[in-house]
Amino acid sequence: MTSIEAVGAVPFVDGIVYGEGPRWRGDRLWFTDGPAGRVCSAGVTGDIKVEVGLPRASGLGWLPDGTLVVSTLFAAQLHHVDPRGQVLAAYDVSHLAWSTNDLVVASDGRAYVDLYLAGKDGITGGIGLVATDGTVRVVATGLALPNGLAFLPGESTLVVSETNGSRLLTFPADADGDLGSPTVFADLGPHRHPDGLCVDAQGGVWVGCYDTGEFLRVVAGGAITHRIEIDRGWAVAPALGGHDGRTLYLVVDETTHEGLLAGNSTGRILQARVDVPGVGSP
Repeated sequence: MTSIEAVGAVPFVDGIVYGEGPRWRGDRLWFTDGPAGRVCSAGVTGDIKVEVGLPRASGLGWLPDGTLVVSTLFAAQLHHVDPRGQVLAAYDVSHLAWSTNDLVVASDGRAYVDLYLAGKDGITGGIGLVATDGTVRVVATGLALPNGLAFLPGESTLVVSETNGSRLLTFPADADGDLGSPTVFADLGPHRHPDGLCVDAQGGVWVGCYDTGEFLRVVAGGAITHRIEIDRGWAVAPALGGHDGRTLYLVVDETTHEGLLAGNSTGRILQARVDVPGVGSP
């Protein structure tokens, strides 16, 4: 059995309510702080800038023309934001879902978003393909709460964390955005519930297992190569960035399911150095 390498993390920024959706862009770490109604960025020194005010902001991505796309949690909405932080358009997709969540945009503009459906047996979900005009076409259904979204190197395969399925799935993605049948990339076991994720240049996936307080690097087949344990809170979402792509940023939020619904949370971001750089996804 291959041993799992432990990685240490140190503080980066704090003072946020509930961080989500970390993305490295333009020499800064972007992230959402939904209960505070804002999208923020932080420089390498930890200085925080509010980029746009937007209630319930969750997932982030950029179209090829630089337009920022923001999805929401606890509302089924998508927003387009210009580089000055002005909201250009808001799109209601409540005819398809109770809520959206994470979002990822490929370099060619293909974009995918989580779609959550609330029913008597709990929340299930699917994945929507987002057009540049904000319209959404459902391309995957029947998932046990899809969550983190990213592309493996080459952007022809979408990797998805299925939180209530305790696994990571991969979908072949066509040039027109259609998704093929899923394959299990990694079964994490019933006690782990994967949340946000990011991909490195070797096709490894860093994923936050929120309620076991750990960030894991897993490879195809499910082997865990690296582990970062946090001392408290939920391990929500990682992102690779920094000047060489080898700084791993870790969003941690201290809350409960009930507290999150009420907007009661305390968030922070940690950082760690890793060997394999990111590929810019998400």
